[in-house]
This record gives sequence, C-alpha cells and structure tokens, in this order.
Amino acid sequence: MINSERGLLEGLHKVDWAELGHAYGRAQDVPEQLTALCSHDEAAREGALRSLFGNIFHQGTRYSASPYAVPFLARIALAGPHTVRDGVLSLLTRLAIDWHDEYDLPRGIDIKAWRAAAAELSMDEALAWYDEQIAAEPDEEKRNRIREIRAEWAAGRLMDSRASALLSYDAVRAELPGLLPLLDDPDPAIRTKTAYLSAWFPEEAAAILPLLLDRLRVKDSVTVTATALVAVGLLGDITLTSRLSPHLDATEPLIRWAAATALARIGSTKGATGLGTDLTEHVIAELAAAAVDTPKPDIDYNEGDTPGYISRSLLSLSNHDRESVLRGVADCLTAMPGNHKGWTAKTAIAVAFAEPFHNGTPPFAELTEGQQRLLQALVKAGPWGAYGKKFEETLRSRQMPDTRAALRVYVGLPNDGHDERTECIWG
Repeated sequence: MINSERGLLEGLHKVDWAELGHAYGRAQDVPEQLTALCSHDEAAREGALRSLFGNIFHQGTRYSASPYAVPFLARIALAGPHTVRDGVLSLLTRLAIDWHDEYDLPRGIDIKAWRAAAAELSMDEALAWYDEQIAAEPDEEKRNRIREIRAEWAAGRLMDSRASALLSYDAVRAELPGLLPLLDDPDPAIRTKTAYLSAWFPEEAAAILPLLLDRLRVKDSVTVTATALVAVGLLGDITLTSRLSPHLDATEPLIRWAAATALARIGSTKGATGLGTDLTEHVIAELAAAAVDTPKPDIDYNEGDTPGYISRSLLSLSNHDRESVLRGVADCLTAMPGNHKGWTAKTAIAVAFAEPFHNGTPPFAELTEGQQRLLQALVKAGPWGAYGKKFEETLRSRQMPDTRAALRVYVGLPNDGHDERTECIWG
C-alpha cells in the first residue's frame, strides 16, 4: 500500500462502517475499497474506484456511508497514486452533486432551495410517520417489516433523499479548502477536475473565484481554461463581465464557447442588470456558431453534452434575439443525447410560440424562419412518444400538431410511417 494509515487512511477503522449503508447493504466493504485505491496494483485501484462509484454513489444516490468516505477520498485526491487522483476527484464531485443537479444549468446549483427542501422533513417527523403506520397496521408480518424500515431510517442507512444528499455535499464542501490548491497541480487533468468540482459551491465563491481568475491569467490547456471559465460564470456575477468578455475573441472555439456560456449565465441571472445590447449579441452569436460547429466535448459539464448546454444558454437569452436563439437551438437538437432533449424541446416551443394563435394554426409558410427551423428539427429529433409527453402537451397547448406524423405533414414532409410510440430517448 502507498502511504500508511497514518497518512491517507488515518482513522479509517475508527468509523463503524457496518452501521452505515450503501447501495448494496451495509458498508463494511468500503474500507477495503478505499485501501485498494492506495495500493501498488493498478487493476485493484481501478476496480476499487468502480466499486465505490457503484455503492456509495449509485446512479445519483448518496447513502449514509457516502459522507464518511469523503475525507479519505480527499486525501487520496491530494496525495494518492497518480493514476487514480483524477478519478477520485470525479467521484468527489458526484458525491457532492449528481447528474440531476446539473440539469439546473445554465443557472447552476441553487443551494438555498436545496437546503430549504432538505429541511422540510426532519428525522423526527419521518420516524413519527412510521410509528403511525406501525400502529395502524393489523398484519403482524407487515408491521414487523415497517419496524425494520423504521430502524433503517433511524440508523441513517436508507437511500438518498435531498437531506442525505446534502450531507455528502457538505462533506465535500468541508474538504474544499484543502482541494483548491490542486488548481495549480502540474497535471492538467487534475487542474480540470478541480475547476469542475469548484463550480458547484456558490457558498464558497469568495474563496474560489480569485483562484479561478488567477488560473485564467496564465496560459493553460484549452480544457482547463474552458472549464475554469464556465466555473467562474456559475459562481460569479455581472461584476466579472470585463474579466470574461476578452475570452470571446480567443482562437480556440472551446474557449469562446466557455466564455459565452459564462457570460450568458451572469447576464441572465435574476437581478442582473444585463450585459448590454452589443455584448449580448456577441454572446448569442458565439453560442449559435458553437451550435453549428460544436467544439470537441472535452468537458464534464452537462455530462459532456455541449449542444445541450448551448441550447440552455441560448434559451436564457431568448428575450434579446428570439430568432437567433431558435435557430441555434434547432441546430443543437439533432446533436443532443435523447435523454437531454425533453426540457429543451418543451422550453423552446414555449419561447417560439409564446403568444396564442387567435385564428387557428397559421400555415407553416407564415411562421418566422426561427419557428420553422425549430419545428423542422423537432420532426427529425424531437423526444416523441412516452418520454416526450410534456413536449407534446406543450405543442398541443400552442395549437400545434402534437404527433410526429402530424408535424411532418404541417412542415411539408410526407408521413414516413415512423411510429413515435416506439422511439427510445437514449439513442
């Protein structure tokens, strides 16, 4: 093992892991996995990292064992075996936020709302509810099962809730001061992962932003710079406009996209005064250009779905230039993963057809170019079928054709016999 328990794993066996839970039950296997992360055996390290992703962070769920693992993971990220450190930083990010938290883009994490949601139901209230169920259940076998579930709740071993996820988030937040120096790590992959991790802690913005801005002052890899720019946008406010806008003229497309993404966020945040007409037009133009020729997705934001992130940023600026926004979103839709299309399609339709038609649905030729381009893209790439119900309801509410076949006819294409009911969003 690299480094003894007096170092990276100090205190590991003081935690009562058997009384904690993860996705597959009690967490007594977590110490072995954390130890394997520090071993000389690269295969063992990789296997341990996969196991930890699968048990203390399982498909977005955090468990009672998750926050207890965080301090050890933070030490490994700082001084563990080189080949595992960036993966451990990714795990720490996922323990703080899951992929669904990123669906709040382009705004970023709303930690105030998260804390409020977590505080709505106290443990005492949850246990009291189970007590009521036990008292009301006449069947002894079912009553015993409810008692078992209550005991798991009381021990903190049950699955993720917004409250239990917040425990993991705050555990990572507590380690953040020690992790932020990794923004200057010699390895660009470590710098990138650290910048990405830092983007989700608005309560620590005062400490994080100066370090990210220092990173932007020096020439760095394109991926590091782009990741740091987006992080500044997620944490900062309109006062940083002058620090971000020069990057709109960078040579690298990914950096221009990142600067536009950051500026779109700070310019559209509630209470912001806006970027001004000229700069907003520049931002929209860069985002629209990125929609046509999407930069290589070297970043983690939005699960690496750059077109999806572009569409979200564009839609946040739809009040400024609706037509350019709609054209850009149309260009994004065909390149987005299917599971990310629902929100974009629903929101874009609401933007494109904000005003109801008073005399029935107009002929397609009478729509604006942006409206036409959007509908044509949706025919080809819309989230049709069972997973697109909200999108289809939005079409219906705007008096637009609400099936793929009907929309094909409306935009002037023959029905191709495709059955949207069988369409899978994951393709």
